[in-house]
Amino acid sequence: MEKQWYGDAFKLGVLGGGQLGRMLIQSAMNYDVHVYTMDNSKTAPCGTLAYEFTEGNIQSYADVMAFGKDKDVLTVEIEHINVDALEELEANGVKVFPQPRVLRLIQDKGLQKEFYKVNGIPTAPFHLINDRSELHDYSNQIPFILKMRKGGYDGKGVAIIKSSADLENAFDVPSLIEDKINFTKELSVLVARNENGEVKTFPVVECEFSEKLNLVEFLFSPANISQEIELKATNLAKEVIEKLDMVGLLAVELFLTQEGELLVNEVAPRTHNSGHHTIECNYVSQFEQHLRAILNLPLGDTEIKSPGVMINLLGDENHEGPAKYEGVENLMRMQGVHVHLYGKPTTKPNRKMGHITITGKHLDEVKLKARNVQESIKVISN
Repeated sequence: MEKQWYGDAFKLGVLGGGQLGRMLIQSAMNYDVHVYTMDNSKTAPCGTLAYEFTEGNIQSYADVMAFGKDKDVLTVEIEHINVDALEELEANGVKVFPQPRVLRLIQDKGLQKEFYKVNGIPTAPFHLINDRSELHDYSNQIPFILKMRKGGYDGKGVAIIKSSADLENAFDVPSLIEDKINFTKELSVLVARNENGEVKTFPVVECEFSEKLNLVEFLFSPANISQEIELKATNLAKEVIEKLDMVGLLAVELFLTQEGELLVNEVAPRTHNSGHHTIECNYVSQFEQHLRAILNLPLGDTEIKSPGVMINLLGDENHEGPAKYEGVENLMRMQGVHVHLYGKPTTKPNRKMGHITITGKHLDEVKLKARNVQESIKVISN
């Protein structure tokens, strides 16, 4: 008899203790799924919410093996994990979703791009290099995007090379060079797949990035695109997760070009910043959908209940230390404004400290309110 997926008998392990894990736990509690988390510090956002919290290094083979050996299912909330340990745990009968082979591929942006090329998935033209010295061979292709093959996260490990002078301070590690795409919109599609092969996509969202930080500043749901582009984007997301043969939730980031083409920029094999709005805006959130997928449960209804805008709440550039939030009480008086604080005790410049979702009947009105909301709250230090 198969073990039930809820209650004391079942152990779901999450590697990483950040805000994505925290919001996954909040969804899991509704189904009495007990979530065990490992991170290097109990001050991590999952520290006080996990059914059981383990202090450990998610990049350590020994720590991941010790944490995972008694779990029924293991998942991740960040992809920079010791994959060797996950492969060993999988071989020993622990279910690991997304699968270790998928994580190994996606940890390396070079392998990820080659996967797209081999599988006929449209993506920007690219070249792989071993170190900074090889960049000069491509100086005639400036401007271009330079990405570290491994280790980049939240805007780090990505640089725009605008002139030959930028080459001298470029990353001196294995990297990829990518053509700078003249896109009209940056889009994202969340797609989920369970072990039974059931696949569901969320409606396409539109991301407005801060060029300075290379982070999402505003997210709009639904995206302002044609039905044809919507269908094309969701079909492309389904194609990617099926060709990966992946179980779990996958965020597929896309460029929409001036010619109306869609190109896959990158994917993330986990819940994602571009899906936070789903908590309030959709019938099922990305966190519950990921849970359903990895436990091989029926996938939920992804339709939009309400248009919305999501804003990342970042630490003020001039503050570092114990976190203090200014303006939260004023936002709580506003209709359709939903505040999510991640429980990080200290703030740093541009650190993700929370997010805010604004909902309403008409997206244009919600966008106007979102600008006002962004100016009404600050994360500073005492």
